[in-house]
Amino acid sequence: MTSKTRTLNVRDLLIGGGAPISVQSMCATHTRDTEATLRQIEMLHASGADLIRVAVDSSSDVESLKAIRSSTRARLVVDLQENFPLAEDLAPYVDKIRYNPGHLRHLQKERPVEDKVAWLVGIAQAHGLAIRVGVNCGSIDPVFKERFPGDHLKAIVESAAWHCDLLDQLKFSNYLVSLKDSDPGIVVACNLEFAKRRPDVPLHLGVTEAGLLPEAALKTQWAFQQLIPRGIGDTIRVSLTVRAEEKDEEAKWGRRILDEIAQGRRIEDPRATQALDVISCPSCSRVENGDFVQLAMQIRDLAKPFSKLPVKIAVMGCRVNGPGETDDADLGVWCGPTRVTLKRKSETLGVFFYSEILPKVEAELKRLSS
Repeated sequence: MTSKTRTLNVRDLLIGGGAPISVQSMCATHTRDTEATLRQIEMLHASGADLIRVAVDSSSDVESLKAIRSSTRARLVVDLQENFPLAEDLAPYVDKIRYNPGHLRHLQKERPVEDKVAWLVGIAQAHGLAIRVGVNCGSIDPVFKERFPGDHLKAIVESAAWHCDLLDQLKFSNYLVSLKDSDPGIVVACNLEFAKRRPDVPLHLGVTEAGLLPEAALKTQWAFQQLIPRGIGDTIRVSLTVRAEEKDEEAKWGRRILDEIAQGRRIEDPRATQALDVISCPSCSRVENGDFVQLAMQIRDLAKPFSKLPVKIAVMGCRVNGPGETDDADLGVWCGPTRVTLKRKSETLGVFFYSEILPKVEAELKRLSS
């Protein structure tokens, strides 16, 4: 079914309004490493990524982005995360900016969110940029978490809808929205509900922290096949925990899943055969230790004997995702530069070296299964 959303422009790319569904990915290199990031951008572009996202956390990243822009024609999206004030400096070098409503509150706390969004809109208008409002399960705006206590889904949908209303009031229409969760069922429910509320707004689909292959691709395909045939979804990302040199798998799987859906092929819900769920955040430039990917694989293998245990294990690779997005997991592993924090929901159990963490995770799994 063709999308009935309005159309937005990311430079020469049309999203929404019946345009072909575009595929996105994100660099796993540090943006300040100009040569490595440029190589990865070109690899992703050659693999079918219509948009490629980079993270910018500092002025050195902005300088690298400037050099990268001069060397590639790939469409670039910047992830502002907790550093929205950098938007003005980096705007000349990208085609789209993504802000997270929850993260907008982290800096300049005395400044109203409405003012911050208006400032971002002014920059986007001045440079002809698109905006993505990216609402994530682990970083929901605390105002909406308090407004809808215990109703995770409603907090996500209402936060996204509130920002759409604000952008409309600012007379800015070149935007789209994403509503993401690590649970594909919640992804489907959120996007169905939001599409009822705002059928005009283009949607970026994804299962965040889907994890490792092949499980992550199966979770994502199952979610997408519930939405895309209904005309919901205008651009997609398949988020995978992979090594940097394998990052092109995201774009390849995106194309493959779209083809499968177009041909009417459907898969069963992969969660139906396994109670235990190991999620991990997609490899990106914010990962603080490359061993994070190997550790995620080791924990998945370690957990296989516990497949019937109704437990969620979250393996996160950076300070942005680590603290908040492990809070809801039965076991959370937050990977820093040299040490790993082990959590039981919001409770910290200890901080360990990478070489020490696997026996600790196994002991917790045995405790949970007893």
